[in-house]
Amino acid sequence: MKHKGYFICIEGLDKSGKTSQSILLVEALCRKGFDAVYTTEPSNGEIGRFIRKYVLHRKDRVSPIIEALLFAADRADHVENEIKPLLSEGKIIVSDRYVYSSLAYQGATGLSLDWIKEINKHVLQPDLSIYIDVSVETLMKRYGKEKSVMEQFETQKKVEKIYKNLVQEGKLIPVNGEQSIESAANEIFSIVLNYIII
Repeated sequence: MKHKGYFICIEGLDKSGKTSQSILLVEALCRKGFDAVYTTEPSNGEIGRFIRKYVLHRKDRVSPIIEALLFAADRADHVENEIKPLLSEGKIIVSDRYVYSSLAYQGATGLSLDWIKEINKHVLQPDLSIYIDVSVETLMKRYGKEKSVMEQFETQKKVEKIYKNLVQEGKLIPVNGEQSIESAANEIFSIVLNYIII
């Protein structure tokens, strides 16, 4: 039996606008009368807070294996303690990043995509997954002088390649992130509305 709510994830490279678009989508859905909730990964749970503190905000990158396992553990915690309960209440969940981020970012380090899928196999599949498509060249102009370990050009190109492959496989619906914020938001809202109404 299909759950009452809907689970949507928004994916993209760093500074692609996915956080802004996730929030705008939730606001647009609420204005339309839907009960929509914003969430993010890393989550606000204990493992997610640990990742933010000890993995994301450091100059050197931890082992990709540790990184992938931590994100998978946080995702399982996120799904069980936040996403599933909200879905059971019939809410629309919009997650700023989900499992495709692990495939793209940890996969870009050379880890097996099959292994990343395996350690994430017990989490929910999103009903709809959208990719904010912005070129790495454009994003380089948005990064500050102090780039994080994830924001290096070569890293982002590898991440982009995996995301593009996921688009080609039909896992992600692409939206041009280089158009105006309003135009991209309207396009995303239209995609989501068509899915949840039909």
